[in-house]
Amino acid sequence: MENMQNPVAKWEGKVCARLTRATADQIWPLFKDFFNLHKWFPGLATCHGIHGANGEPGCIRYCAGFSISSATAAADTLWSKEKLISVDESGRSLSYEMVDSNIGFKSYVSTIKINPGDGDQDGCLIEWRFTVDPVEGWTLDDFVRKYEVGLQTMAKTMEDALLH
Repeated sequence: MENMQNPVAKWEGKVCARLTRATADQIWPLFKDFFNLHKWFPGLATCHGIHGANGEPGCIRYCAGFSISSATAAADTLWSKEKLISVDESGRSLSYEMVDSNIGFKSYVSTIKINPGDGDQDGCLIEWRFTVDPVEGWTLDDFVRKYEVGLQTMAKTMEDALLH
């Protein structure tokens, strides 16, 4: 019998950040401002629109200056082009996919959801989920930790900007 190779399973991960001083209604517009992620995400040097209207499904942003890449990414400037797939205003969520890059990610899709605080809790919870083919030179746990640090820093930056 021929030896069949199983395809490698995609990585799936989720990271969360709880904010206590900013509400879901305050944080949501900052994520929906799809072309300006660099204002909030640590290490991202630039982000701007290259197609479509900001925040509308089908628009595409160009991001450069990542601090995360595969072992095969050898360029001086790491970049990606990301397409907004869907926006759910009432659910405060959006999904996007990476359509081109030199950072070594393949088949990357991400969803960000902003949940209001639970019951008597003020603030909100930011959830960032991703699905990606395994990234060369990384383990899934290391990849998730990198996202966790990025989201925590981004959430704090957003909250501080809103309240100062």
